[in-house]
Amino acid sequence: MTGSSSNEKEGQVTLHYPMLSKSNYVAWAIKMKVFMQAQGVWDVVEPRTTNIVVEVKKDKMAMAAIYQGIPEDLLLALAEKQTAKEAWVALKVMFMGEERVKTARIQTLKAEFEALNMKESEAVDEFAVKVSNIVSTTRALGDTVEESYVVKKMLRAVSSKFLQIASTLE
Repeated sequence: MTGSSSNEKEGQVTLHYPMLSKSNYVAWAIKMKVFMQAQGVWDVVEPRTTNIVVEVKKDKMAMAAIYQGIPEDLLLALAEKQTAKEAWVALKVMFMGEERVKTARIQTLKAEFEALNMKESEAVDEFAVKVSNIVSTTRALGDTVEESYVVKKMLRAVSSKFLQIASTLE
């Protein structure tokens, strides 16, 4: 039997954790959630049921994943947290704010979304990315945004050179 170490590790993936910064919390949280789900430890951070018993090993693995993705200046803020869930919630509060701050941010994003119009010189892809970023951030803050609403906005906001296409699509 001939085998190499790469064959023995087939199916394993090396995860490169994203680094949290002042401006990327939403994207960071989405990536970290997926990484922790892939490792089978996300359920200690966000249990599906209230009666779940947290396994200490899973909790430590989830905490290690969180620590991998934060800069050293945040390490001290999380050092007193006993569980991965506590650390996750603390980061969310630090970056997303308390409930009234979240509500204000959602209102600002909604106003920004409504005021958004495609510039004549702008490519459709560029405009779609702007729309997508606002919608994703709004959803990450806990607000619902219906896909049909987003599509209608995009059709209304396209530049005049695309009006014929937008009318046909409607």
